[in-house]
Amino acid sequence: MSVKDELTAVQRCLDDLDRAIGRLEQRLGKGVLDVRRIRTDAGHLRESVALLRDGGPPAERPHAGRPGLQQMVPVPDAPYDASLWLDADDEGLGCRDRRAP
Repeated sequence: MSVKDELTAVQRCLDDLDRAIGRLEQRLGKGVLDVRRIRTDAGHLRESVALLRDGGPPAERPHAGRPGLQQMVPVPDAPYDASLWLDADDEGLGCRDRRAP
């Protein structure tokens, strides 16, 4: 089965899921938090499938839609200049000159 066929099958399942969620909304109400959460999650799944369908298989688009990720950026092994962090706080500990609470 090709990727396109798999995506079509997933799309059909999402359509079935949308219908089932609609029935739940009719019985339980649209204001129920769990039903709204399921509806939102189904929408996210639908968006993800659309992205896959539009871009082709991930092997064919390693960094599609994300400019600049195709180039390697060298990171030097040399330590950074300590003066960059002179006025920075240690996360969770407060300022360097004071003791942690």
